Amino acid sequence: MILIGQYDSPFVRRVGIALTLYELPFEHRPWSVFGDGDRILPLNPLVRVPTLELDDGLVLVESHAILDYLDGLVPPELALFPRAEPARHRTLRVAALAMGLAEKAVSLFYELKLHDRISEAWAGRCRSQIAGVLAALERERAERIGDWWFDDRIGHADIALACALRFAGEAHPDLVALGDYPALEAHSARCEALDVFKTISQPFIPPA
Repeated sequence: MILIGQYDSPFVRRVGIALTLYELPFEHRPWSVFGDGDRILPLNPLVRVPTLELDDGLVLVESHAILDYLDGLVPPELALFPRAEPARHRTLRVAALAMGLAEKAVSLFYELKLHDRISEAWAGRCRSQIAGVLAALERERAERIGDWWFDDRIGHADIALACALRFAGEAHPDLVALGDYPALEAHSARCEALDVFKTISQPFIPPA
């Protein structure tokens, strides 16, 4: 398999981490949608990352769809999303909130850095959404006493949250200060200390 995208993207990074944890062999091509869009386009008409080319040439897009596919390649007991309810929808919910945080952080960055005229209404809405999600996740994570959110081992929700927090903090250091969210800060530090997070990692590089 070939994973396309840079690891400063939380969406690409979560896929790279899952592939590594599952011990699934893959090639990584750190292409940027800005600098390498012409190379991504033939594979993914959305020109978005992550893009995952399978061994048979079929191309998957969007991190959640890719992870759903990868989960199906491993035994059920090793899957990082639970297969059975109610654990499945509870875990999916946290992962969705984390990825929503990442999406809003991306949207705010584009609004502030790539537009000649900034929409203060839109930027303010993004800031409010980011703050709201951080507060909600902080409350819920503080109620969990284990190292990981739902189980005694790391799962997709844990990975999604850590990837989103890293990106949001680097893209918006004036807005996202993890010291204000001690439970999330501890969660992030626990994940980032793992070898897989150190390997599948790249500092945020703003698009030129």
